[in-house]
Amino acid sequence: MGLLTKYEYAALAASMDFPNAAYIDGAYRPAVSGATFPTTNPATGERFMDVAACGAADVDFAVEKAREAFDDGRWSRAHPSDRKDVLIRFAKLLTRNARELAVMESLDSGKPIYDCETVDIPETIHCIKWHAEAVDKIYDQVAPSSDDHIAMVVREPIGVVGLVLPWNFPLLMLAWKIGPALAAGCSVVVKPAEETSLTALRVAELAREAGLPRGVLNVVPGSGADVGEPIGRHMDIDMVSFTGSTVTGKKFLTYAAESNAKEVVLEMGGKNPAIVMDDAENLDRVAQHLVNGAYWNMGENCSATSRLIVHHAVKDELLQRIEHHAQQWNVGDPLDPETRIGALVSPAHFEKVSGYLKKAEKVVFGGSAGGGFVAPSLVELPDNMHLLARDEIFGPVLGVIEIDNFDQAIQVANDTDYGLCASLFTANAKRAIRGARMLRAGTVTVNSYGEGDISTPFGGYKQSGFGGRDNSLHAHDQYTQLKTIWIDLSDDADEAVS
Repeated sequence: MGLLTKYEYAALAASMDFPNAAYIDGAYRPAVSGATFPTTNPATGERFMDVAACGAADVDFAVEKAREAFDDGRWSRAHPSDRKDVLIRFAKLLTRNARELAVMESLDSGKPIYDCETVDIPETIHCIKWHAEAVDKIYDQVAPSSDDHIAMVVREPIGVVGLVLPWNFPLLMLAWKIGPALAAGCSVVVKPAEETSLTALRVAELAREAGLPRGVLNVVPGSGADVGEPIGRHMDIDMVSFTGSTVTGKKFLTYAAESNAKEVVLEMGGKNPAIVMDDAENLDRVAQHLVNGAYWNMGENCSATSRLIVHHAVKDELLQRIEHHAQQWNVGDPLDPETRIGALVSPAHFEKVSGYLKKAEKVVFGGSAGGGFVAPSLVELPDNMHLLARDEIFGPVLGVIEIDNFDQAIQVANDTDYGLCASLFTANAKRAIRGARMLRAGTVTVNSYGEGDISTPFGGYKQSGFGGRDNSLHAHDQYTQLKTIWIDLSDDADEAVS
């Protein structure tokens, strides 16, 4: 299915109906308080609808219904092949409604429609299908034991799960979490980001249409204080998976400690380095990877390349090539399929990113474009201690740090509070492998930018997160408990029973 014109996308957007209520126990419902909050198009500032502003009472109701669904087994004890069939139908419905979801995502978040149509929605569908296919292919185990015993190690769904989403990839991060959680048999309560609630609400309705039993997938929109914290502190939620800022993620550890010691999985921030050595091959191709890593999704990406650590011998030539390729990343209307850089998600975030750019000592190119848009920007930094080298900016800003040798490059790359992703560009195979081992990051790419794919685990070291991984079969671990079943087969046991 090809892309539409910007006029066709605009017409489609004008004709769409948007969900505006919480989705609990298989139906849309207003907040118990009746309160709402505005949803604004980041590109235009237009307030185009109001969404239910839920609170603790709504969280309680959603958890109650999720617990009922889990305990009566309508999903948690369904045959794995039955769960797979429902999730496959769900993926088909997502495919059938892909364009609607793409437009909704672009309007709500400021993301370019090109990215929504070609990356976010297809990857969302693929994620759901991948985990659906894994449902009846993950085996339990039998541990080695004596002839008088059988020791089984079985997986069971962990229970009711709270899923707290970020605003930068609303739909894709939803899929990363509900894919393995639903495949495992959990019931879930989703809190979408306040800035980007629409697609999660629509997806919940499609899941119900696909046959997901009521109460298994609930979506409760609202603020972090009114919905996120009650989820984190709820005594009947067994586990929380959070993706977002490091500051907010740490709060969920406190919430868990002060409530029921629920399990917490955190995927948080990053200050991701890309090392380019003097022997890197094809600097033009390197520049393309760096531009994509730094500016894709307006830099609103926890795995974005934000620190370029480059050998002095190739620095000048590489920066020229980066600037050339960055010029092709035009800023404009997110509903125009020619646009590569859309609007930042909110006025507050625009001010944050613009504020960092004002503190840059040397801007090579770019800077704020105004009206919620920031152009691709590159700044030279005096060293790795500069504010723009330490803080996660979460915008299209690439900082450059010059180095003289490989050991210095690794030291600078690892000198950060974060450890989500890293890249290394070199033609020396031994250096590449040694560097990949030395870099303290959950994903290391060599001679490329990327995050792996659905088959590879995604998560970080240090303050980028811990407790589990998204993607791959490893993602299922965090939504399951391991149980040992020890069976005594000895004659003495038979005599004791008789």
